[in-house]
Amino acid sequence: MSHEPTITPELIAQHGLKPDEYDRIVALIGRTPTFTELGIFSAMWNEHCSYKSSKIHLKTLPTSAPWVIQGPGENAGVIDIGDGLAAVFKMESHNHPSYIEPYQGATTGVGGILRDVFTMGARPIACLNALSFGSPSHPKTRRLVAGCVAGIGGYGNSFGVPTVGGSVRFHKSYDGNCLVNAFALGLAEADKIFYAAASGVGMPIVYLGSKTGRDGMGGATMASAEFDEDAEQKRPTVQVGDPFSEKLLLEACLEIMAKGCVIAIQDMGAAGLTCSAVEMGAKGDLGVTLDLDQVPCRETGMTAYEMMLSESQERMLMVLKPEKEQEAEAIFRKWGLDFAVVGETNPSKRFVVKRGGVVMADLPIKELGDEAPVYDRPHVPTEKPAVIDPAAVEPKTTLAEALEMLIGTPDLCSKRWVWEQYDHVILGNTMQRPGGDAAVVRVLDGPKGLAMTTDVTPRYCEADPVEGGKQAVAEAWRNLTAVGARPLAVTDNLNFGNPEKPEIMGQLVGCIAGIAEACRALDFPVVSGNVSLYNETNGKAIQPTPTIGGVGVLDDVTRSATVAFKAADETILLVGETVGWLGQSVYLRDVCGREEGAPPPVDLAAEKRNGDLVRGLIGDGLVTAVHDVSDGGLLVAVAEMAMAGELGAHLDARAVGDVPPHAFWFGEDQARYVVTTKGEAVAAVTARAAAAGVPVVRLGVTGGHALAISGERPIGLHALTERFEQWLPAYMAAAAA
Repeated sequence: MSHEPTITPELIAQHGLKPDEYDRIVALIGRTPTFTELGIFSAMWNEHCSYKSSKIHLKTLPTSAPWVIQGPGENAGVIDIGDGLAAVFKMESHNHPSYIEPYQGATTGVGGILRDVFTMGARPIACLNALSFGSPSHPKTRRLVAGCVAGIGGYGNSFGVPTVGGSVRFHKSYDGNCLVNAFALGLAEADKIFYAAASGVGMPIVYLGSKTGRDGMGGATMASAEFDEDAEQKRPTVQVGDPFSEKLLLEACLEIMAKGCVIAIQDMGAAGLTCSAVEMGAKGDLGVTLDLDQVPCRETGMTAYEMMLSESQERMLMVLKPEKEQEAEAIFRKWGLDFAVVGETNPSKRFVVKRGGVVMADLPIKELGDEAPVYDRPHVPTEKPAVIDPAAVEPKTTLAEALEMLIGTPDLCSKRWVWEQYDHVILGNTMQRPGGDAAVVRVLDGPKGLAMTTDVTPRYCEADPVEGGKQAVAEAWRNLTAVGARPLAVTDNLNFGNPEKPEIMGQLVGCIAGIAEACRALDFPVVSGNVSLYNETNGKAIQPTPTIGGVGVLDDVTRSATVAFKAADETILLVGETVGWLGQSVYLRDVCGREEGAPPPVDLAAEKRNGDLVRGLIGDGLVTAVHDVSDGGLLVAVAEMAMAGELGAHLDARAVGDVPPHAFWFGEDQARYVVTTKGEAVAAVTARAAAAGVPVVRLGVTGGHALAISGERPIGLHALTERFEQWLPAYMAAAAA
């Protein structure tokens, strides 16, 4: 094969392989690899596919519970939600592609995560996302926000799955590396889950879906490298999505699954045909032979190397029962999709790739995945910052001015501009739309429902990775609890900088330790996830962002709680203890101009106790509105409830007790909820709280058209709502001006 490039140190480096990793490859196969083999190894051994820097730490996460059907290691996690049904869900990143080409990067992120879910035999019923953008003043931020949001909406809306919630943040650490974390959840029958492991010898391996092109070449390798000034030149590594093809692929896959044609199935995501074929064979202890001449291509003259590394979208690989092959092909042809037998399983445990009758790759299939390097990288724990004494923080403004200022900041303002571009009601089962604590989707015709949320507070994780990791899990657990759901499991998306730097590796190790501790304490196992490293530009890392996607179940969706105040003259209660924790708070950062201090500590026993109490109160109909207290603190939470219900509140300044007022109203103490209750139920609520050992403070009463704290200037609700709603539309409109 004289036209293949010579393997040089430069070529090895371009493939993201270190010299010692290349030496391992040569030792493993006993010769110099072909160019195609080098590409296959680079795809299988990069960070994105092999988890080589994170694997040993991920093993410490709790992944099992009686309701877990499938934990990490498959396309998606699966949990039993009762009545013979399972929820199938996962979250994945598409960070680097979205920065290079925001619309297609975000679009294909959504497409990829939907495939992960329906590959398991589940029909997708909901999507969420978590988006992190640079400083609003950075010249690229507006274009990235516009492109990523349009891409997420463009795919989800066209494919026909509601995008029901998510989160959006802005911080200068994401200036050169935005984050797009996409989450999808589907429903399946609990005893009809499909897996990736091939079985049986001589079984046909079938290529399904769209044709293979040159888009997304080297995408997984690109996702495993830092950015520098030439990020724009990486556009060819970004995949191009077609949601209509994916909708056809979904229907065809679910139909052949229902007909019993499928032995194993794997979506072609990162590293395309390489990763999917190797995983299917390796998981089933089988060899795989591929004949690339049979692969449907949309471009002429594609080489074996290009075909193995293309990340063209809307493609699947399946092992079919031979006797069902014709039936399956007829179904795919009916849906207008490509169907081609491209190989077969064999007992050799070799991965053999042929093109034009010539063997282009012949590799040991198990070692391709199993022998990928695993690193215990040196790591330095983050030094714990000093605790900030709330009494030592001088209030710069009145409480009213501080609230008005905070409610219109990029992080705390309304994200309506974002979610109004998503169809969040298609399929007709969305019970709680974006804007609340968690999205709620009805399961089939009800009464059961599923709640879902994405959460993380990166500034906490940067200041103290262990506490930050705990807090991300605790907040997801609280958001599910606040709508009345019983939290069941999480998927995670661990976004960090370069793991070869000991301080960055220290952040990753610390956050995983915190996540593991919280998941164990809250009985909230991790069932799937994704690690995205090298989120750095010119040597500057993002804030550590271990996004947690939480899923919970409601026995009756009609009993779920919402954040909006419901009626005048209801009592407002604060559940949980307040010491006025200002370290790393939005108040300290945006009002006082100080990004410093230790983040609020997370008392997991208190989280469990307080959350169980609140969930019980919701289930028994004793509370009329519920909201968890997070970014911005207590007064922001009350304001959000008031704005949602278009109803004011009279707040009692005596509620603060011994805590400095600005720390009481804006501190970010954890494990807290604001609830409203009718007069006759107050005694029952406080009695139950006392019996459970949970502190409860009376904050005031609903009513009027303002938020009024005794002794302070009343804050008109109409003007506050305008401030809350206007920042993002005004910011995005400036792009068009």
